[in-house]
Amino acid sequence: MIYVTRKAHFNASHRLHNPHKSDDWNRQTFGKCNNPNWHGHNYVIEVTVAGEPDPDTGYVIDLGRLKKIMQDRILDPCDHKNLNIEVPFLKDIIPTSENLVKAFFHQLEDDIAVSASENSKLYSVKLFETERNIAEYCPNRAH
Repeated sequence: MIYVTRKAHFNASHRLHNPHKSDDWNRQTFGKCNNPNWHGHNYVIEVTVAGEPDPDTGYVIDLGRLKKIMQDRILDPCDHKNLNIEVPFLKDIIPTSENLVKAFFHQLEDDIAVSASENSKLYSVKLFETERNIAEYCPNRAH
């Protein structure tokens, strides 16, 4: 199995807030991340495709194609946006890193399935909210 990873970055704001809970609960639970005036991050995303190289090209996935998929499906919709209110595919989720990586995975998986070599698929999405806070979603990895 070969793992190919593409890294990109984007900037976005968000607010951690559960509308089904009280303002006091949200302040206590999310602290400064519950700021009603939002806060932002310089996110780094890593997308990994796993599989066997195509015998004709030697690629698991053409990295130029992966770059375009990431640009179209994640970067263009999210960069310099408010993740709570400006990104339709994130509607009604609390934009924690954990929820974001799962949503990003599902945004990418169909386009990657079409573009990767025959025996390859999207393996994981990793999101660095800060250099110390990282979430990764790999639904097909054995635990």
